[in-house]
This record gives sequence, structure tokens and C-alpha cells, in this order.
Amino acid sequence: MLTRQQEIERSIIKKFRRSIWSRFTRGVKEYAMIREGDKIAVCLSGGKDSMLLAKCMQELQKHSDVPFGLAFLVMDPGYAPKNRALIEKNAAELGVPVHIFSSDIFEAVTHIEDSPCYLCARMRRGYLYRNAQALGCNKIALGHHFDDVIETILMSMLYAGEIRTMMPKLHSTNFPGMELIRPLYLVKEADILAWKRYNGLEFLQCACRFTEHTATDIGASKRLEMKALIRKFRETNPQIESNIFRSVENVNLEKVISYCLGGETHSFMDGYDRE
Repeated sequence: MLTRQQEIERSIIKKFRRSIWSRFTRGVKEYAMIREGDKIAVCLSGGKDSMLLAKCMQELQKHSDVPFGLAFLVMDPGYAPKNRALIEKNAAELGVPVHIFSSDIFEAVTHIEDSPCYLCARMRRGYLYRNAQALGCNKIALGHHFDDVIETILMSMLYAGEIRTMMPKLHSTNFPGMELIRPLYLVKEADILAWKRYNGLEFLQCACRFTEHTATDIGASKRLEMKALIRKFRETNPQIESNIFRSVENVNLEKVISYCLGGETHSFMDGYDRE
């Protein structure tokens, strides 16, 4: 008889093998996210994405030929007691040994009117790097998934006037020797939701002071606009997400007006008259 924790773990590598486990391991291998001797801080927000990431990383550690260490890091930026209790309950149920540390981020951004969510995310990242280093980690792992990637591409085009995406891994510029990885990079949000529902799990959504009492406050966010736009596109083209993703894999520099590299802008006009 399997325990509750074992059933949840088994579902990842059995029932959701193709949709979650295979995509997870492919992303890790394709983008060389983990090397021998790494110690990785898996950063948990309490949501479905990061909790699934924690379980996937535990399974990978058990089955991988590449030895690496794990720590599970939870930052409490000022959660309501019931929200912190839910994180602790889920971590215990899933068998994830979390390190919890506190910060005053929510208090710091409460009175910020211009992009408080952006500031909160930036501050969170710094705290996570610092505490990961204190645990002897050289990498942090975040729970961003495939949908986050393609939504970022569209947001950049439509609202920032540039083509860029959320990268599968990044070297930290402020914390030398630290790296950020996104192991769920190829996993679709719909499959994460299916895993959550199949196992009857309930996780936090957004637990900040701006949104914890209502779900409508985030309805106007640009990311939700992108989700709605993609759903509309999908009605006529079921491959729309894959095509958006491939657009940043197959950039033809001979057919763009200009591009940036190393802080410098290069234009097709630079060598046009020499052809």
C-alpha cells in the first residue's frame, strides 16, 4: 500500500510521464541545467508550479546518474498566518523539507503605486540568492513553466517593443558564482493543473496583501491578457504556443531590421551597400 506522498510521486513518473516528467527531464538536459556537484536551492512560493518543481527535483535526484544536492527554500515576505500554515502543511504532506526565512518585502512595497509586483519580484530574487548562498548553494531553481515563456515573448513584443524571452538559465549579475535555472521550462501549465487536480492538492495562488482577499484585483494584468490572447489564437491554430516558442529559437538575423548583442545595436544598414 502506497502512502499519500508515494502516490503523488508515482503520478509524476507514471500517469504524467509524457506531459510532465519527460518534458521536465528534456529541459534539464537540453539546457544543461544541472552539473555534478551542484547544490540547488529550489525556491518555493507555495503555488502549484514551485511545489511540482520540488517533487520533480527530488525524483531527479533519486534517479539521476549526476550527483547533486538540494535545499528547499521558502521566503515568508509577510504572509497571513493561514497562508504560511498552508505552505507548511503542503510541504509536510509532499515530503519536502523546507527552510523558511522571513523578510519584510510586503511591508516595503505596500505603499508603492508604480509596479509594486515588479519591485516585489526583484526584491524576492535578491533575498533568495542571499539565503541560497548561506545554505551553500550555487544555483536557485524557479518554477516558471512553458506558458510563462511564451507569454513573456508576447508581452515583450506588444508592450515593450522588443523581441525577448524568459531564458532557461541565467548567471546572476549581482551574486557572482550563482546561477538561476528554470527546470519546468518545457512543461505546460495545463498539465501542472491536471497533476494538481488528479492528486486533490490545494496550493496558494497569489498570497500578497494586494490580492489575498480577492481574485479580481489581478484580472487586468498583462500576463492574463496574454493568456486570453493565446486562447483566442488557439481556436484557429492549435500549434500556436509551439510556433511562438520556435520564433525565438529560429531568429533569422538576415531578415530583421536590427538586433542588440553585447550592449551594441546592429542594423541591416551597416553592411547593406557593401553587398
